[in-house]
Amino acid sequence: MSERPLVFRGGLVLTMDDSHTVLPGADVLVADGRIAAVGPGLSVPDDAEVIDASGGIVMPGMIDTHRHLWQTAMRGYGTDWTLTQYFVWYYLESGKHFRPEDIYAGNLLGAIEAIDAGVTTTVDWSHGLQTPQHADAAVDALEAVPGRFVLAYGNLQQGPWEWATSDGFRDFHRRRIDGGKLAGFQLAFDVTGDPAFPEKAAFEVARDLGVAVTTHAGVWGATNDEGIRLMYENGFMTPGTVYVHAATLSGDSYHRIAATGGSVSVSTESEQSAGQGYPPTWALRRHGVPVSLSMDTSVWWSGDLFSAMRTTLSADRSREHLEAHAKQATVTHHHLRAEQVVDWATRGGAKALGLDAEIGALTPGRKADVVLIKNDASPAMFPILHPYGHVVFQAQRGDVHTVVVGGAVVKRDGRLVGAGLRTARAKVEATVGHLREALGEDAWQRGQNPDLPQAELLDNPYQYTDYDAGAAEWKH
Repeated sequence: MSERPLVFRGGLVLTMDDSHTVLPGADVLVADGRIAAVGPGLSVPDDAEVIDASGGIVMPGMIDTHRHLWQTAMRGYGTDWTLTQYFVWYYLESGKHFRPEDIYAGNLLGAIEAIDAGVTTTVDWSHGLQTPQHADAAVDALEAVPGRFVLAYGNLQQGPWEWATSDGFRDFHRRRIDGGKLAGFQLAFDVTGDPAFPEKAAFEVARDLGVAVTTHAGVWGATNDEGIRLMYENGFMTPGTVYVHAATLSGDSYHRIAATGGSVSVSTESEQSAGQGYPPTWALRRHGVPVSLSMDTSVWWSGDLFSAMRTTLSADRSREHLEAHAKQATVTHHHLRAEQVVDWATRGGAKALGLDAEIGALTPGRKADVVLIKNDASPAMFPILHPYGHVVFQAQRGDVHTVVVGGAVVKRDGRLVGAGLRTARAKVEATVGHLREALGEDAWQRGQNPDLPQAELLDNPYQYTDYDAGAAEWKH
C-alpha cells in the first residue's frame, strides 16, 4: 500500500541536484514513495499531508558510509581511548564477549539514532559478526527500524580469508541478503600489506557475489600503501570500493583510488581524535578522489553527520592555514566550502554506494528520503542567510523536525514515529550488564579509564624568585 502523499510547503530547498539548485520558498511533493515535484506553489492532491516548512531548510536525507552500529551499546565508553586502546579492547580482549543479542542491541539503538539525526541511509560496518547468528541478529535489528541500511559484513575475530569462504557465511548470504530488505550489502575487511596477500580469497568471494568491498585503508600503524598496491596489482581496486579514513597514504595510492573509480569515507572526528592520520580531504581534493562522510562509532563520538560536516570543514581549513603559515603566507580565500561538505554528506554518499540514481538529491523520480531542519524555538535557527553554512555550522540533531524515508514519515515535529526506544533501552541495558559481569568491575573501570601519561613541563625562564616582591617593585 502506498503512503499518503505529502508536501513540504514553503521551505528553503537544497535540491543537491547536479547544479546544486537552491529554491527559497519552495515545495517538495512526495507521492508513491518518490519525489514527484519540486518548486514554488505546487498543486498537490487533495488528500496530501501538508508539512509547514517555512522558516526551515528542506534537504535530502544524509548518508553515512561507515558506522559500527554494533558498538552503540557502548556509547561514550572509549571517550579517552587512542586507536591502540580501541584495538586492544575490541580485537584482543573484550570484543569476543559480544553475543548475538548484544549485536542486536547496538544495531537497534544505532539505527534509531541515525534516523533521529536525519541520516536516512547508513552503512553498518559490522565487523563484530563472529558467527552467522551474530549476523542474523544484526540484520534483524536493521529490519526493525524504518531506515535505509547497507550491511557491510565483517568479523574482527577471524581473517577475511576464513570467514568469507566459510559455509556459514554463504548460507547467511543466501538466506538474508538475496532478495532481502536491506538497501545493499558489502564485504568489510582490511588489507594489512602482508606480501602473501591472504585477503585475496575474500576479494574473490566479493567478486563472485557481485558486491563491493569496504576497507579501512591508510590507518597509521595498521594499513598502508602496500595494501593498496596489492589490491591494485591483483585487480581488486574497482568502482564501488570504499576506502575508509585513507589518512596516511601516498600520492601514488590516491592516484590508484581515483583511477579505478573508488571513493573515500572520511570520519573526521575519528581521525582527529584516535590517530588514523590527519583527516585527508586536503589530499583527496588534490587527487580528484570522491568523498563521502561517516561518523565511525559512538563508543567515542557523536552519532550524527552535523558533527561530521562541521569537523571536516574545520580540519581542512585548519590544515590550509597551517601550511600557509609555515611559508609565511596568509590564506585569503578558502578552497573547501560548506556547500561541498553538504554535498559529501548527501550526494557523495549516494555515489559511493552506487545509489546516486535513487537517493541523495531532491529531484523528481528519486526515492523520497527527505529531511526538514526547522526549530522555531531555537535562536540559532534564524536568520538563515547562507543555507549550506547554516546546515554545517548552526544546525544540530535537535533541529531535525521531520524525516521521511521512502515516502514514510519516521520523525514528525521533532519526535520519532514508532521507533521502539523503550525496547532499545532495555536491550542495551542488558548488554551493558552482561559485559560488566563478563569483564569484572575492575576490568570494566580500567577499560574506560586508561592511564594518564605523565606531563612534562618545560622550564620557564620568566619566573620571579619572589613574585610578589617583583610585582611590587615593577609597580613603583
